[in-house]
Amino acid sequence: MKLSIEDKVQTRIPTKHGEFTLHYYRNNQDDKEHMAFVKGDVADKDNVPVRIHSECFTGDVLGSRRCDCGEQLDMALDLINQKGFGVLLYLRQEGRGIGLFEKLKAYNLQDQGLDTVDANLELGHLADERSYDIAALILNSLKVKSVALITNNPQKIDGLTALGIRVSERIAIQPHTNTDNIDYLKTKAERMHHMLSVEDNH
Repeated sequence: MKLSIEDKVQTRIPTKHGEFTLHYYRNNQDDKEHMAFVKGDVADKDNVPVRIHSECFTGDVLGSRRCDCGEQLDMALDLINQKGFGVLLYLRQEGRGIGLFEKLKAYNLQDQGLDTVDANLELGHLADERSYDIAALILNSLKVKSVALITNNPQKIDGLTALGIRVSERIAIQPHTNTDNIDYLKTKAERMHHMLSVEDNH
């Protein structure tokens, strides 16, 4: 069965980052509730600032310092608001696609000395199991012509490009380091080839 999505409802969401329209999507493959947070008019526009954000309960909701996810979410929404238009896709791909339960087990392995890649591998997963098919379908449904992708992850650029989305430029997003996320960020840069500079000032 070919993957398809349906934009079920849109509603106005005023936030500390400005006013957005939240689009709620259903798909024909599973029950995951993917969303698009849209600022301004993006239809038929080029160079639309776009952040593809994978759900991170611990970082986004609890403010965990183990990762940079919550900070990247805030920074991306602030950047989109400053630009006056753009899209943040919130994909339900917790733990780079392995789910919250497995991610929490991976955290325990990291506390025992494994890095974020080896912890996933130890649990029988890939380092990154995310897919961007849903993201491409949502961007097409919003009629975005090309994106200025807010990311440090080259896999996102390659993944979207392979799915026919034109990435016109990359907007870097530089997280802050702390004693709890420094090793995580170093692993992303060194082993997953994320385009970010990591300085240990702690």
